Amino acid sequence: MTTEDPEPVAESTPVEKPPERLAPVRAQERLGSVDVLRGFALLGILAMNIYAFAMPFPAYSNPFKGGGTSVLDLGTWWITHLFFEMKFMSLFSMLFGAGLALMAERAEARGVRFGGTYYRRLMWLLLIGAVHAYLLWFGDILFWYAICGAILYPLRRWRPRTLIAVGLILLCVTVPIGLGFGFAVMPEMKAAAKEAIEAREAGEELSEKQLGAIEGWEMFNPGPEAMQEEIDAYLGGYLGQVVYRAPIVVMFQTVFLLVFGFWRIGGLMLIGMGLIKLGVLSARRSTRFYAWGTVIGFAVGLPATWLGARGMLDREFDVFYLNQGGFLPNYFGSLFLSFAYLSALMLLFKSGILTGLKRRLAAVGRMALTNYLSHTLICTTLFYGWGFGLFDHLGRFQQMFVVLGVWIFQLIVSPIWLEWFRFGPAEWLWRSLTYWRRQPMRLA
Repeated sequence: MTTEDPEPVAESTPVEKPPERLAPVRAQERLGSVDVLRGFALLGILAMNIYAFAMPFPAYSNPFKGGGTSVLDLGTWWITHLFFEMKFMSLFSMLFGAGLALMAERAEARGVRFGGTYYRRLMWLLLIGAVHAYLLWFGDILFWYAICGAILYPLRRWRPRTLIAVGLILLCVTVPIGLGFGFAVMPEMKAAAKEAIEAREAGEELSEKQLGAIEGWEMFNPGPEAMQEEIDAYLGGYLGQVVYRAPIVVMFQTVFLLVFGFWRIGGLMLIGMGLIKLGVLSARRSTRFYAWGTVIGFAVGLPATWLGARGMLDREFDVFYLNQGGFLPNYFGSLFLSFAYLSALMLLFKSGILTGLKRRLAAVGRMALTNYLSHTLICTTLFYGWGFGLFDHLGRFQQMFVVLGVWIFQLIVSPIWLEWFRFGPAEWLWRSLTYWRRQPMRLA
């Protein structure tokens, strides 16, 4: 969108062209490959998020804490762990970083200032994420993206290989933090909690410190009582859910973000910024490049993830094993599998096949914020007490039918919506707030 042309003047009079105004990217300016990747990643994220919607959170990655132990349910856990857990969120995080780099490059090419608009964009995303987390679902990722994007914005002009290298370094920062927590902190937490529990059983009145020790340990190793408390909360009334969820959200948006989240999410965003500058995410690399990326990604990522899963099952998901190195195979294996998915999708994008599927994935990606929030609205309605109350009632295998239904729904509805409108509803609101003016919604 540009300002109006000035009045005609004599050729001898120099006229400086008015600067362009920053506006939402037009449909013809979008990178189709990025939209396809974003849609694919968003749908894949639901295959893991469904566990956090439908069951007590300890069951998210531990099949012995909930979700059933039948052949079908354990098989579902295997499939989602191998192919989904951390993989699609990694890909989505890279795409968020890529979007930052793309928007900055386009703004600079037009000669318009971008910083103020970008930070305003992130401010509204942070507020949307906070509302989403406190009022609907604790697993919100938008708040983390807004914080990480704000911190990393000054690095947008770095060379692509520098961005990727620094991103990999940030990813590795979590390793010593996690291992230090597992070897140094957790034994002390367990000992303090054990002492407090023994005092309580002896009839002593516990201090706030002792109560905190028990709560802190149960956060990482929850017992049946803590899990039942979560079940009762989400099968109860809405206000009770908000109250129960609030301290969990505070913990996620502060301690977990600072200690673990930023290094993982921030590192992936930097890698995404580097990959878009190298043409990897825009399908500009050779078919040979993407073929090798697919092969190497699966060849390294799948065995690593499988070995990690085997180790956790053999030790019955012992919390010490998990935090003393058991998390590493999937932590790094997910990076290789994310790149394998990315490469395979770029091969598909460059080909002339499955054009209908690519169009539908791109539509889901263009409406990523709307579809992401729709996951929450659909799933909380199904599982929480103010809706159909199915929380802790469906096994993992049954939950996949919900996932499949949402996938089909969004693949059908998203392209139909975009035949009539420029944005999804949430995207329209976000852009209108970002640019301080109401954006046109209907297509001409």
